[in-house]
Amino acid sequence: MAVGGPPVLVVTRLDDATADEVITELNQRRVPVVRLDPGDFPREVTLSGTFAGTGTGGTLATASRSVDLGNVRSVYWRRPTPYTADLAMDEQTGRWAVEEARYGLGGILAALPGAHYLNHPWRNRDAEYKPAQLATAAACGFTVPPTLITNDPHRAHTFIAEHGPVIYKPLRETEYTDATGRALTVWIEDVTSCQIDSHLRHTAHLFQQRVSKSADIRLTAVGDYLTAVRIDGSPGADWRRHYDRLAYTPVPVPPAIVKGVRTYLDAFGLSFGAFDFGLDRDGVWHWYECNPNGQWAWFPDHITAPIKHAIADCLQHGAPA
Repeated sequence: MAVGGPPVLVVTRLDDATADEVITELNQRRVPVVRLDPGDFPREVTLSGTFAGTGTGGTLATASRSVDLGNVRSVYWRRPTPYTADLAMDEQTGRWAVEEARYGLGGILAALPGAHYLNHPWRNRDAEYKPAQLATAAACGFTVPPTLITNDPHRAHTFIAEHGPVIYKPLRETEYTDATGRALTVWIEDVTSCQIDSHLRHTAHLFQQRVSKSADIRLTAVGDYLTAVRIDGSPGADWRRHYDRLAYTPVPVPPAIVKGVRTYLDAFGLSFGAFDFGLDRDGVWHWYECNPNGQWAWFPDHITAPIKHAIADCLQHGAPA
């Protein structure tokens, strides 16, 4: 067990229960932790990064912690809030300040010398693009349902006719609120041809053949540690809408899936990934997506504990678990 030494930098928002689990585990191991939300910059965060022939250094200070930028053990990049600007700035100046913060603070956080990242923010960014996910998954040997990304209503009608039943998926989990500021979620939904009209032209939409599934599977990968959980009880296309009805059962991972997962992570340079599959009645795993920063802390303790320990091992020792 490590005592003291370089800290782990946890980059996330305040209300991140998943990060809380890992921080608690690291505290129990007496591994120093500094928690940072870049969205608090510059109001509550002070930055001084230095660069010279002798290397990278400087300090980063929050309201309660300070970290030597040249001496960070590892970085757990979770779910920080967006960069913000002073409300007194006009719109154009505010946009400029936000971009300067992104490329200044964000650039430094992505270039800490010797730190191990889970995951590096630029690798997360690359791996969040659904088209790249789909192409890479197919190249890695996964069974990928027929998928169409389009803004052409005619092409969408044709796809639904050829591959129905079909579901709609958002291309990214972008923050969305109503007029009161209440957070809204764009769910995965069944879609029929009669729902397609000219409004489709306004942006890109993802349509995918619905798998005739017997259950869902969430596979969480931390380095070489893989754990797969069968999820039963969801009556619809998106099991996240029915947590109160779900049952979780750990299941073994078929060798072909193990190989595909490791190849996929290597392709994007990831140490962590949360993979979603649909399990059909013949036992075939149909690949849906991989969230490079997916959640896992809602599982029962006997499932979350090994994941938490694997992540803490990775962050503590500065190498894939």
